[in-house]
Amino acid sequence: MAKMMGPRFKESRRLGLNVCGHPKANKRMTKGTARSDKKLTEYGKQLLEKQRLRAYYGVLEKQFVNLFKEAKKSPEQTGTALVQFLEMRLDNLAYRMGFASSIRQARQMVSHGHVYVNGKKLNIPSYRCKPGDVISLSPRGMKADMFKENFETNFVTSYPYISKDKNFKATLTSVPGREDIPIEIEDQLIVEFYSKNM
Repeated sequence: MAKMMGPRFKESRRLGLNVCGHPKANKRMTKGTARSDKKLTEYGKQLLEKQRLRAYYGVLEKQFVNLFKEAKKSPEQTGTALVQFLEMRLDNLAYRMGFASSIRQARQMVSHGHVYVNGKKLNIPSYRCKPGDVISLSPRGMKADMFKENFETNFVTSYPYISKDKNFKATLTSVPGREDIPIEIEDQLIVEFYSKNM
């Protein structure tokens, strides 16, 4: 918990967002907070859901809007496609695979060239991985005790769309299903928000 007490954790807590992924945590966090005690308008609920999703993935508004426009053109439902696109970002996958203890740390790892995709160094955190992509630590990253410790402590954490290997590698096996993504958000409210404001 101490590792998560940075600005992202505080912002997520303020927005009533389930940071740790546990279903009961959301109820505990929102109970008794000033924001949840107030009656929100329909627009307020939509805006809050949008802000919560953005805060969770740490994405800028401009990036978020571009992803939403792309999700609108997708054959999937817009809200589902949006969450899938966010989930398949390289920084998020590095976090889910256990290389980092937070999305922020994963983003920094990627930016500093500690993460390889299919054996090639990639330093673009927003890069969208495809099923079959193998994500691994760089030789330099494998020497860092913090990254090794992160991976070894998170090795048991599993997601149906990620296959882990003990040699500091993991594979995105499929496009994540919406039900497999551990974030409680009402996608439809975000779709309604942008439908009115674009």
